[in-house]
Amino acid sequence: MTNKKYKVLDLFCGCGGLSKGYEMAGYDILLGVDFNKPALETYQKNHKGSKALYADLSDDKAFDEIDNAVKGNKIDVVIGGPPCQGFSLTGRRQFDDSRNKLYLAMIEAVRRYNPKAFMIENVPGMATLYNGEVKAEILKRFTEMGYKMNFKIVCAADYGVPQMRRRLVFIGIKDSEQEYQFPQPYLLPDNYVTCKDAISDLPSLVDELGDEISSYSGEPQTDYQKMMRGNNKLLYNHVAVNHKDFVKATIALVPDGGNYKDLPGGVGESRKFHVAWTRYCSYKPSGTIDTGHRNHFHYKWNRCPTVRENARLQSFPDDFVFYGNRTQQNRQVGNAVPPLMAKAIAEELKKYL
Repeated sequence: MTNKKYKVLDLFCGCGGLSKGYEMAGYDILLGVDFNKPALETYQKNHKGSKALYADLSDDKAFDEIDNAVKGNKIDVVIGGPPCQGFSLTGRRQFDDSRNKLYLAMIEAVRRYNPKAFMIENVPGMATLYNGEVKAEILKRFTEMGYKMNFKIVCAADYGVPQMRRRLVFIGIKDSEQEYQFPQPYLLPDNYVTCKDAISDLPSLVDELGDEISSYSGEPQTDYQKMMRGNNKLLYNHVAVNHKDFVKATIALVPDGGNYKDLPGGVGESRKFHVAWTRYCSYKPSGTIDTGHRNHFHYKWNRCPTVRENARLQSFPDDFVFYGNRTQQNRQVGNAVPPLMAKAIAEELKKYL
């Protein structure tokens, strides 16, 4: 192990979940790049020693802007979670199809900056997309550039995150005979951090909607809550949705951990997809945090989770403040990589650098 601060470039950084995890693991985050202004505002205000760059990574000119922003710093690690919507392997150019521009930007960044290592995060479905052809092409491209590759579908709950979020992670190590070995789970399912463990100390907001800046209503009740609070004295982004009475009445009929299947006939039938009317389970981690479509509800109170509650379930510490309107804040939280999961992967990566 070395105390050297490895320098990181974060592409498609969003609000900075990956960057936060690497920062917690002792890396120096040089730059976060994204094309979403509210997410970049959140990134800039929470990563004080890092730069934030508004750039379209589907445009090759973005790399000229990145060059200017990093100003000659040697980039040791490139990280990112490129969107895979619209990923195509059709037509003669196959992987180089223009519809794959965002994923190709990760490959271009690694080619251009020749980092010691890189990490790519994506949805588990990427592993089987086009019968595994996309995954195979990714492995092939980076192997040809001299990277020893490994990949795994990891579960955030294994690393102390109170959420059953599964993600496909690729790790490449330059000129290495050893492939990266993913960290062993920190927790077993019987010891996972639960929703109640994560958010039971936050004000109920039963009789009020709350404010963007407010106060805690009591002391932390679990080790996880103590860790999330740290030395923080103010409570940010804890504001409830103002639900209509009939929505609250419907939520009230769903038991702890239940969903639309637990509703009586004729109730809530406008939503019948698999996550509709889902109430978080108090004694388990949450399911995957979404971007705020109002399908998930607090395990106890008859309302959607607040931005802060979902941020806790994503393992963002309480002093990480989200900016933009409520819709934008929810999108930032839902699209982020859980920092504690990123930290576990980043700490293990140091052994190979």
